[in-house]
Amino acid sequence: MKKIIQLITGLWVGLSVYAQPLQESVIILTMNEAVDLARRQSPDILSARHSFRSSYWNYCYYKANYLPALNFSSTPNFNHAINSITLSDGTAQFIQQNQLLTNASLSITQNVALTGGSLFVETGLQRLDVLNQNETTYKSVPVVAGFRQSLLGYNQLKWDRKIEPLRFEAAKKTYVEMIELVSANAVMKFFNLVKAQTNLEIAQTNYANADTLYAFAQGRYKIGTITENEMLQLEVNKLSEESNRLSAQLEVDDCTEALRAYLGIKESSPIVVRTDPAIALEAVRVAEALQYALTSSPDIVNMQLAERESDSRVAYAKGTTGLKADLYMRFGLAQTGKTMETAYRNPLNEQYVEVGISFPVLDWGRSKGQVQVAKSNRDMVYAQTDQYRTNFEMNVIKTVKQFNVQKNQLTVAIKADYTAERRSDVARKLYLLGKSTILDLHASITEKDTAKRNYINTLYNYWSLYYTLRSITLFDFEKNIPITEDYELLIN
Repeated sequence: MKKIIQLITGLWVGLSVYAQPLQESVIILTMNEAVDLARRQSPDILSARHSFRSSYWNYCYYKANYLPALNFSSTPNFNHAINSITLSDGTAQFIQQNQLLTNASLSITQNVALTGGSLFVETGLQRLDVLNQNETTYKSVPVVAGFRQSLLGYNQLKWDRKIEPLRFEAAKKTYVEMIELVSANAVMKFFNLVKAQTNLEIAQTNYANADTLYAFAQGRYKIGTITENEMLQLEVNKLSEESNRLSAQLEVDDCTEALRAYLGIKESSPIVVRTDPAIALEAVRVAEALQYALTSSPDIVNMQLAERESDSRVAYAKGTTGLKADLYMRFGLAQTGKTMETAYRNPLNEQYVEVGISFPVLDWGRSKGQVQVAKSNRDMVYAQTDQYRTNFEMNVIKTVKQFNVQKNQLTVAIKADYTAERRSDVARKLYLLGKSTILDLHASITEKDTAKRNYINTLYNYWSLYYTLRSITLFDFEKNIPITEDYELLIN
């Protein structure tokens, strides 16, 4: 009979276990894995890639302005209308026209960065068909060369050569900086979930302990070893811990979804995070970090860019006000004929030179005002960049010092967490033995929870400062190498 009962019991337990739903799979995620996912597929990194590609194609457009351009053009038109025509004696008459004009031209243009002008060479052919008279005429331009130049104006090509390479350099550094900022943001969202799960674990442990203590207190109250007030206090603690547990679960759910969205995780499985220990890194030297930041940070490049753009606006204000002169020259060969062959026979010389001059006779100080405004804005930009540079250096120094101190604080936090955990266990056992008061028990629990949360916060501050330091210096202090990216891979 005993064996039969054991067999039935075993079958019942087995069927009960089998009947339970399978435990939902979970995603185990470390901080380094979260950072890797964020670097690959977070919304911020995708936006940064598109921004860099836009900067790259703007840079390609800038470089193309200094290369020869080959263009083909054709503007055929049909005219069947009554138009006013000037005759050879100078009078005008309305004459009905019925003609077809077809043309084609091929030109090569080369901008001259030194002067801001442009050279061009062109060849073309026109055909005119007078339909009501059945006549055809050709005009050929075998070759023509010309030059356009603003003599006293603003040289856009010159200033683009000073500004655009710096702008593209800032775009490259900004992309690398964004990767580190994305890492820092991923660390923040990761540790938000770590804190939430830690709070949930604390709440669950505290609730279990409070439930045990309350059940134990009921027994002690019945035999009169504790007062009713103490037993009710333990009941209130149990209810409070139950409420904390429910609130902590909601916080875990919110932080999980925020991390899942940022990392681009499509799976709906619960996420369980595991913290990574601090890396074995020597103290960062302030002078070295400052040197890396001043040579690699996009903030420094953007300051230089702002200064050059302000200089460019001053040059533009000077070039578009006051005396202005433009030069246009065109030299070449041309001929007409009834056939295409005769149109290319014995071409005649053509020359055309035009000089345009303009200057304000009376503008009530408008030109001078524009230049002075541009100069004032330039001086303001230089003053701002000087202040920004000073603030930037102070921020680098402050971040390095905070990071160096944070590692020592992390060591202290680990010891405090371990000690507080042990003290809480001892206090609970002493209370169960009747050798401690409930106030001592509550104090030990509070210290334990505070030490655990302080450890998590200190670990988060360590990693946050680490990636912040990387972002402002663009230097990997762990591997002792500059941080860079394969930009060609981004374009392709």
